[in-house]
Amino acid sequence: MIGPTGAVKVMVATRPVDFRKGAEGLAALVRDEMKTDPFNGTVYVFRAKRADRVKLVFWDGTGVCLYAKRLEEGKFQWPSLGDSVVRLTSAQLSALFEGIKECP
Repeated sequence: MIGPTGAVKVMVATRPVDFRKGAEGLAALVRDEMKTDPFNGTVYVFRAKRADRVKLVFWDGTGVCLYAKRLEEGKFQWPSLGDSVVRLTSAQLSALFEGIKECP
């Protein structure tokens, strides 16, 4: 996977977001709705309504990075916890991003 590796903090928004938002719009969601600092090195993960697309936004020390992925078939396996945020390990993030059916 391109992007952050190793021991990174990963936070997943369980509610779908407007996928027209870019890096700045998603960083604003982190600040305003998650009530946390989008520039703290944490990887924030967002999904589209259909769950076939995912975006990651994080600060790499020099700027805000945005990674996006759209699955050709199927959907990402997503936590269904309503309007909340879930913490994942980097291994679980890799599994989610690769479209693996079950996260470790």
